[in-house]
Amino acid sequence: MSTLEIKDLHVSVDTEDGPKEILKGVTLTINGGETHAIMGPNGSGKSTLAYSIAGHPKYTVTSGSVTLDGEDVLEMSVDERARAGLFLAMQYPVEVPGVSVSNFLRTAKTAIDGEAPKLRTWVKEVNETMQRVQMDTAFAQRNVNEGFSGGEKKRHEIVQLELLNPKVAILDETDSGLDIDALRIVSEGVNRFREQEGKGVLLITHYTRILRYIKPDHVHVFVDGRIAENGGPELADELEANGYERFTTAAV
Repeated sequence: MSTLEIKDLHVSVDTEDGPKEILKGVTLTINGGETHAIMGPNGSGKSTLAYSIAGHPKYTVTSGSVTLDGEDVLEMSVDERARAGLFLAMQYPVEVPGVSVSNFLRTAKTAIDGEAPKLRTWVKEVNETMQRVQMDTAFAQRNVNEGFSGGEKKRHEIVQLELLNPKVAILDETDSGLDIDALRIVSEGVNRFREQEGKGVLLITHYTRILRYIKPDHVHVFVDGRIAENGGPELADELEANGYERFTTAAV
């Protein structure tokens, strides 16, 4: 059972007017077997939390700690965090011209496992994984995300999730830009991952529609760089009915 523990995390970004604090003391523990949903208005710091955990250089951690199974995540390089078992699905997956999907996936798997997967079994595994998310296996020969639709990019991220099989998956607005069919397929992929023993999921979203497919154990409301309230699935229902007004008003 893996544990991702975030304690009193403060994060800033550089602006023309100097450093601006985005996260203002976030404390959150994700135990293996748990799914946590973070919801909140635009600009509340949800994505900043995801990218700070992953090690994006734009974000500066000014205080606090992040540990995975007791190991200091903040002392790790980006690739070391991935090898330790962290996975980030981005809201806007980037294109990588000149690198095929198949080479990208095999290189990532080799880096995480420390040895290259046997080619014959690996090709079969990649094809089966792509078929599970209803993605044409011909995409394996295309450059990473180049010319992919929004839904194809998100399906590709689920392929990565299943093949790399991390300890904790951080999903930053994975539902963004998905139609109903793609939302269901992507959600099924997340559910396959979390049904494995000891896997943790941190799901960042604006809307409750994905929570109809991926049932969270815990829901956290993010406002102004802080967690304003914690609850269970019923908290998401309240947000759907009433919005964030009572939380944003209290923050002001």
